Amino acid sequence: MQNCKYSQSVTVPLENGAGSAPKDSEDHRSRRHRHLLVCLDVFCLFIASIPFFACEMGAVEPYKRGFFCHDESISYPYEEKESISDGVLISGGILITAVSIALGESYRVHYLKVESKAFVSNHYISTLYKEIGSFLFGCTVGQSLTNMAKLTIGRLRPNFLTVCKPQVNCSIGQYVDNYICTGNASLVKEARKSFYSGHASFAMYTMLYLAFYLQARFKWHGARLLRPLVQFLLVMLALYTGLTRISDYKHHPSDVLVGFVQGALVAIWVALYISPMFKKKEQCQGKTGNILDSPVSSQHTVC
Repeated sequence: MQNCKYSQSVTVPLENGAGSAPKDSEDHRSRRHRHLLVCLDVFCLFIASIPFFACEMGAVEPYKRGFFCHDESISYPYEEKESISDGVLISGGILITAVSIALGESYRVHYLKVESKAFVSNHYISTLYKEIGSFLFGCTVGQSLTNMAKLTIGRLRPNFLTVCKPQVNCSIGQYVDNYICTGNASLVKEARKSFYSGHASFAMYTMLYLAFYLQARFKWHGARLLRPLVQFLLVMLALYTGLTRISDYKHHPSDVLVGFVQGALVAIWVALYISPMFKKKEQCQGKTGNILDSPVSSQHTVC
């Protein structure tokens, strides 16, 4: 009887200890796996941004294209002042979209009780990671594609001849590919990056992405036309940005048009296939509320 009781009192804690050890080990492996996914996401973001920074830092020279003598399409004056500068474009596009997403996700976590099973215990951080991370990835992809086209094609801007001031004797309609520019070297380099418009692609991407976000998250059933009005204003702002590049003699109309198309395609791709914003509600609901049941990587995101 004593041996029996003794064996029972010993085996019970052993069984409990043996059961908790594999569980702790599994939790550790799961957290490590999710940390690796975050590192992988950051690495992907870095790789996608390489072409953009290569162009901005001048690591790659644009293709040197010739021109037709007395070509009026590249003989427009050089306007030093831009309607919308690069700084205003980038800061405005990122801030407007990122702040709107941050407010929207904070509202969902605070009032709609949206939760997350990510290893980050703070639900605000985990939801912002998915949404803003997807948005920034689209920014880098879009601008990398734009800069790659600028460097590879080397189309001349409408003000190229004014900036270049080439020393060449030619007859009207003659194609010239052997010439020397006497103008400012940095301005001449920029004048070879006309196709396609980075302003148009970036503005269209950021504003259209925000319009998609409002479509997915803005569920207020008050004024029927409020959401469409805000979406219209966002798209109109993007269109205005692109059109100013034509009036400033920075781009040809076709450059702006292709920029709009590229920005819209990237926004559709990111919103529908990378961001979790359009996931079905049935996939998000758990027994106790809205659950973001996923690793932190957006590719593994359920909501």
